[in-house]
Amino acid sequence: MAEKHVYRFGHDEAGNNVTEVAGKTVDEAKWITGGKGANLAEMANIGLPVPPGFTITCQTCVAYSGAGNVWPEGVLDEIDEYRKDLEKRMGKKLGDENDPLLVSVRSGAPFSMPGMMDTVLNLGLNDRSVLGLIKKTNNERFGWDSYRRFIQMFSDVVMGVDGQLFEDAINEKKAEKGVKLDTELDAADLKDLTETFKGIFAKNVDSQAHPEVAPDGIASFPQDPLLQLRLAEQAVFGSWNTPRAILYRKQNKIDDTLGTAVNVQVMVFGNMGETSATGVAFTRNPADGTNERYGDFLVNAQGEDVVAGIRNTEPIADLPKTPGLEQAGKDLYHVFEILEDHYADMMDLEFTIQEGKLWMLQTRVGKRTALSALKVAMQMVEEGRITKEQAIMRVAPEQLDQLLHPQFDPKAKYDVIAKGMNASPGAAVGAVVFSSDAAVSYKNREKPCILVRWETTPDDLKGMVAAEGILTSHGGKTSHAAVIARGMGAPCVCGAEALKIDAKAKEVVVSGTDVVLHEGDIISINGTTGDIIKGAVPLTRPSLTGDLETILTWADDVRHDASRGRIFGVRTNADNPADAQLSVDFGAEGIGLDRTEHMFLGDRKQIIQSFILADNDGQKQQALGQLLTAQTGDFEGMFKAMDGKTVIVRLLDPPLHEFLDNPRDLAVEIARAEGRGETESQLKAMRDRLARLDSFQEANPMLGLRGCRLGIVYPELNDMQVRAIASAAAHLIKQGLNPKPEIMVPLISTVEELKLVREQVEAGVKAVAEAEGVELDIPIGCMIELPRAAVTADEIGQYADFFSFGTNDLTQTTFGFSRDDVESAFIPQYLSKKILKTNPFETLDYGVAKMVKMGVEGGHKANPTIVCGVCGETGGDPDSIHMYYDLGLDYVSCSPYRVPVARLACAQAKIESNGGPKKLEK
Repeated sequence: MAEKHVYRFGHDEAGNNVTEVAGKTVDEAKWITGGKGANLAEMANIGLPVPPGFTITCQTCVAYSGAGNVWPEGVLDEIDEYRKDLEKRMGKKLGDENDPLLVSVRSGAPFSMPGMMDTVLNLGLNDRSVLGLIKKTNNERFGWDSYRRFIQMFSDVVMGVDGQLFEDAINEKKAEKGVKLDTELDAADLKDLTETFKGIFAKNVDSQAHPEVAPDGIASFPQDPLLQLRLAEQAVFGSWNTPRAILYRKQNKIDDTLGTAVNVQVMVFGNMGETSATGVAFTRNPADGTNERYGDFLVNAQGEDVVAGIRNTEPIADLPKTPGLEQAGKDLYHVFEILEDHYADMMDLEFTIQEGKLWMLQTRVGKRTALSALKVAMQMVEEGRITKEQAIMRVAPEQLDQLLHPQFDPKAKYDVIAKGMNASPGAAVGAVVFSSDAAVSYKNREKPCILVRWETTPDDLKGMVAAEGILTSHGGKTSHAAVIARGMGAPCVCGAEALKIDAKAKEVVVSGTDVVLHEGDIISINGTTGDIIKGAVPLTRPSLTGDLETILTWADDVRHDASRGRIFGVRTNADNPADAQLSVDFGAEGIGLDRTEHMFLGDRKQIIQSFILADNDGQKQQALGQLLTAQTGDFEGMFKAMDGKTVIVRLLDPPLHEFLDNPRDLAVEIARAEGRGETESQLKAMRDRLARLDSFQEANPMLGLRGCRLGIVYPELNDMQVRAIASAAAHLIKQGLNPKPEIMVPLISTVEELKLVREQVEAGVKAVAEAEGVELDIPIGCMIELPRAAVTADEIGQYADFFSFGTNDLTQTTFGFSRDDVESAFIPQYLSKKILKTNPFETLDYGVAKMVKMGVEGGHKANPTIVCGVCGETGGDPDSIHMYYDLGLDYVSCSPYRVPVARLACAQAKIESNGGPKKLEK
């Protein structure tokens, strides 16, 4: 059977539903007809008013793009059949001079990508059919408004003509007529604009690049509706690979190979007068989760007006009270209930009201902030719509970062210079910038900034990503800026009308005040309240309370429930008592990695330098004594903060030269000393120190004298650290506490190395236990961070109580490149060229995962009770965490601020791997 490329949805000429379903469920269908096409079909199937249409599949997009933008054989004929079927169902034809059929052409990928791809409305209008539309509707203004909109959108989206040229023409016409709003232009004005727009098209379209619209060599707006349709379909497919769409997919980890569908749908018109309207709404508040109808609408407008912020919108709560729209408003509120009952989730929807009748143009599971995701999940459980497991899967782990983002310090005092809509919660402080390029520049210089725009467009995505927050003077809570900011978790204040922004002059004047802001000036915004403040407001981090605490408690119950599968723990990487306490506050169940080398920084750096560069044994012993005292105190603080919880202490790992001064700096100082005429004895001392510094330099320090090799060559270092660990534990035991230290040997490559160091460690622990008169049980394990260790884990496991996979080094040694040297040098190119799917230092690579799997299996073969965990950076990455659960690990360890994320991600991994509900769409 030939592959099907097109599916229809909606009713036939008799009003019967003739929707063709591409899959058994919406979730299955979306991979074929995209999220928009699948949900249009679903709404039609449950009896909601959906304008009819057809969908060209995502697979067609992939084939079209893969063939160099050439249509697969037979597809154009199939599309033409469905176009004729749509004309038959509607009793109208595209381009008809008496009663033309008009359609919209919209994108629709499997995952929602709001604002990233292209849409064309009112397609089918030309110089003759617009007259038929006017005659049929008896509404001249509506006809010319629709035609000028079509020319503008088609020129911009399909032909690449700068949209600002059309906006400038509109503004000139409004200035000429002395009016403020587009809706104040009459039919004659819009007819004039239509001719102006056609002139802009002819002047700015390259006739050689687009011969299809220049048959005689001179570009003119295409009058053939079938050509209009074909070009629009191709433009939508082409928008899948625009830079902004690619960047959005990268930010949201969406597969580049999925493609987008094209939805061709009969137009309904919100711009037919005061009984017509258009809007975007959510069944609950996507910003904070309040169970209220949330959104915006515009009377006498089309959908793009709402999201583009061209006119300031009205709140959806006012729709049932708006004259001429009362019944449509009531109908929409009834649809809210139907959609929530059917999908059991908060829904996002688009609608149009044409002369009092409601039409549904789209629905999807609504994008929401972390605060809203938590509250809605709690509400849905309380309402009996979903289970606790489903609620856990409804919250994206990455979203929890939003809840740990800074807020204004409640004790801070400040003056609000202006207010806007609280579009996306959180607070941000940064320099004012007026363009995406400026925001990226500030980001590259590690300077926080706030992107300030009249309203954002999809092309601003890179700047929105780079900025700490977003501020606009126009647009409502469903505008582009608001939707994208909420999806990213960035604070956003929009619709701040008091801001008069002049991007060319790079300044903002705040109406009613004497405040003028220039690029680089520091401002603060509060996306939770809509407040805008000149200057920096102190920020604080919130604690784990309320709904966040509830969902994490549910997640912990799942992780600890052995009846649902293996217990999956969450530990932290912490190197000092303060971080240890912070980790406990965030719910860490222990420390999976204490990097003892971090305890040698600051003032203690001089002590370790004294040990390394000592001329005699006496100096070495003195330095070791100082280090012992310092480390014993640190370990006591950490063990006390983690009382009753495991603390894995890694013995010294980095090469010694990392603790030393740069030899080149000393060489420069010697040269200066020679120039100053220092004495020969002083110069000799400096040259001797330089020689000792040089002796510790290595050509490839990552593979040199470090890890367990360091303790084997300098056993006194291991002796000192083991004594400090054991002494700290002994002191706390005597105080009635329950310290649970474990000692980890780094960079093991052979079983003999671990065997030797283990004997050394056991002897040290035994000596302290006897001296202190306490019983010490300190497990000893090792890091698996070299390929040889992974493949010989069945040998190494005989001498290890636990394995901790150090995936940072394991990734480097498996790939054969240094993170410091390649991550900025060629990893971005590898990602763009699809050589790598993800950055292996951020998300576990499948090749490295095979090493981990080999290590886990080998370790359990040698020691059935061995505990396996991971302490690399990927231990806090949700996608990696899922893989680690499937690989058989017992816990992950991550930085303190990632602990809440890991707690949720571990529960989700366990639920999904054991056949539970799936995660919410990205």
